[in-house]
Amino acid sequence: MLIKVYGSAFFGVEATTITIEVNIVKGVGYHLVGLPDNAIKESNYRIAAALQNNKYKIPGKRITINMAPADLRKEGSSYDLPIAMGILAASGQIKSEDIDKYLIMGELSLDGSLQPIRGALPIAINARKEGFKGFILPKQNAKEAAVVDDLEVYGIENILEVIEFFDKGTPMEQTVINTREEFYKDVEFPEFDFSDVKGQESIKRCMEIAAAGGHNVILIGPPGAGKTMLAKRLPSILPPMTLHEALETTKIHSVVGNVKDVGLMTQRPFRSPHHTISDVALVGGGSYPQPGEISLSHNGVLFLDELPEFKRSALEVMRQPLEDREVTISRAKFTVTYPSSFMLVASMNPSPSGYFNDANSPTMVSPIEMQRYLGKISGPLLDRIDIHIEVTPVPFEKLTDERKAESSSVIRARVIAARNVQTKRFKKIKKVHYNAQMNVKHIRQFCVLDAASKAMLKNAMERLNLSARAYDRILKVSRTIADLQGDDDINATHIAEAIQYRSLDREGWLG
Repeated sequence: MLIKVYGSAFFGVEATTITIEVNIVKGVGYHLVGLPDNAIKESNYRIAAALQNNKYKIPGKRITINMAPADLRKEGSSYDLPIAMGILAASGQIKSEDIDKYLIMGELSLDGSLQPIRGALPIAINARKEGFKGFILPKQNAKEAAVVDDLEVYGIENILEVIEFFDKGTPMEQTVINTREEFYKDVEFPEFDFSDVKGQESIKRCMEIAAAGGHNVILIGPPGAGKTMLAKRLPSILPPMTLHEALETTKIHSVVGNVKDVGLMTQRPFRSPHHTISDVALVGGGSYPQPGEISLSHNGVLFLDELPEFKRSALEVMRQPLEDREVTISRAKFTVTYPSSFMLVASMNPSPSGYFNDANSPTMVSPIEMQRYLGKISGPLLDRIDIHIEVTPVPFEKLTDERKAESSSVIRARVIAARNVQTKRFKKIKKVHYNAQMNVKHIRQFCVLDAASKAMLKNAMERLNLSARAYDRILKVSRTIADLQGDDDINATHIAEAIQYRSLDREGWLG
């Protein structure tokens, strides 16, 4: 008897329906075809034990299972449940009238309980698109899948629930989530707040500008100056995610299995990989491509602490994603694209000792040593970072000051106001939502300078020998500063402040 059961596979952040055809005839043998990986090939052992422990069995006949399309590689153990249900239906142990109306996924334990799967959200989106009545999956992933409306979602704990649902009509509890209510409910504010930061007013101003315009930042300063402390608090002043951004972000984290017992991710991600990370882990890839840290930071912050310690090859492959805000991974048989629109926040010491240009330093280094240290980071990568800022140690008087600093919520209100100005400005332009996303055409249109501003910028370009890309970065930052101050036009004051945020272009740094 031939039965068709439906599962799903995902490539990039999009899912594809997989038809699992189970044919059982007289004879002996178990054949699984359709490019399954080793985890799927081993499924017959898990299925046999799970069925036996629930008083069912794999029949002693010739079983052929085809996973179509057969030229598409399938991976993972989440096909255990649909294969098991196909075997039960094809062998006549359960009724099969409605089994093809549901998409079924789940990994089986030996006692028949279900383990969570990856990619529940993109699979649910595709199931609705393909017209399935419902989606049956492990209970841990039910909230995630239930974000998709117009689709019945059933979270189950044991295969016996599914068997009785199809064979006896025993109802299963449907998971229902009001997506908008889930998204707009009060969420816990980030634990890190700028009110905890003593002093560093100029750096806080810099972080506010970065958040308002979505600009990349690099913090340069000696150990203990507060670079990591400031970076960790940046998400607390970023605008809240829109519903579209929350869905995008949740899809990416769903693919790697980071979303369990959660409906939607409502907080912007903050990722901080160690400097020993490989190129593939940072950017994404592998023989079967998976998102890397830059995609897991989508709509959030990627913090690279001690930037010169990262492998140069890993940093160089970030250049294209920083510019295009997506990363494309190509293999012989397919190509996947992951979104990677993130804010890069990097930190570094100004020299190997960390105390360059500090007269009180216990260890002094020469400018040549400092240049060799900075040479670990390529010029083109630094050009893609809008704001370079020097972080100095906090004086004792500031550290012992009992007065509370400005809170993140106050700063965030100004950032949101500036972002609203940018949203209005770019409402007719696709894929541009804030100043950092402007291309050359948009810069020429929205960053018009008066004579005084042009003269000031020309002088800075000549004196600091800035590149054309650095010129564009200064204009973008100037536009953000003007937005924060509520000014329609960029003036010389905005340009002067933006030029200050190019520390690594100054003569004192690069000679």
